[in-house]
Amino acid sequence: MSRIQEEQVKHVANLARLAITEEEAKMFTEQLDAIITFAEQLNELDTTGVKPTTHVLDMKNVLREDKATKGLPIEDVLKNAPDHEDGQIRVPSIIE
Repeated sequence: MSRIQEEQVKHVANLARLAITEEEAKMFTEQLDAIITFAEQLNELDTTGVKPTTHVLDMKNVLREDKATKGLPIEDVLKNAPDHEDGQIRVPSIIE
């Protein structure tokens, strides 16, 4: 017996605004049934004593340490600014 019905596939396709043919609905029903069957097989596995993981490999943070460092000199920053005044960059107003 199929775990998913063709009407359910058509309903989900309609919700997703997908136009599918009768042949596609049958094909997707068979494919989804195979996926559900495989998922049910996974539920039969004994996972007692298995630690939950977010990744199959032991991942470490590969980012550098976050350290405060001295920034660019203000003169260098203002060189590329199209408009500046008193050491600050002027930008167009966005609030009326």
